[in-house]
Amino acid sequence: MLTPFHLAYHVTDLDETRAFYGGVLGCTEGRSTDTWVDFDFFGHQLSLHLGTPFENALTGKVGDHMVPMPHLGLVLGYDDWRALADRLEAAGTDWVLAPSVRFEGAPGEQWTMFFRDPSGNPIEIKGFRDLKGVFAH
Repeated sequence: MLTPFHLAYHVTDLDETRAFYGGVLGCTEGRSTDTWVDFDFFGHQLSLHLGTPFENALTGKVGDHMVPMPHLGLVLGYDDWRALADRLEAAGTDWVLAPSVRFEGAPGEQWTMFFRDPSGNPIEIKGFRDLKGVFAH
């Protein structure tokens, strides 16, 4: 049985954060104060606090692409992934890695997209037609 994770990190502006996580990603806002806000991030708890975001760099090699490390990631079923990709495209997302398939036809075939929140925090969203493929090798 999967259980929700909790992750807390820094953002630079709570209004921009609310607009992005709530408006663009469709996450439900939870508790908040003047210095932080919680979101239901697809069943997981994100606590986003005002401060200096963590450093990251394009140092992760996946296939032919360099991706930001470290990054927050999420796995969705393909239909939910596609709907989110469409929402992000409609919002004019500046992609680190545009929605695409990788490992096509191989165990672990997946769709992926990388983008940043308004504070520069990198996020990867993966999509699987069969979630059993998440740990395939």
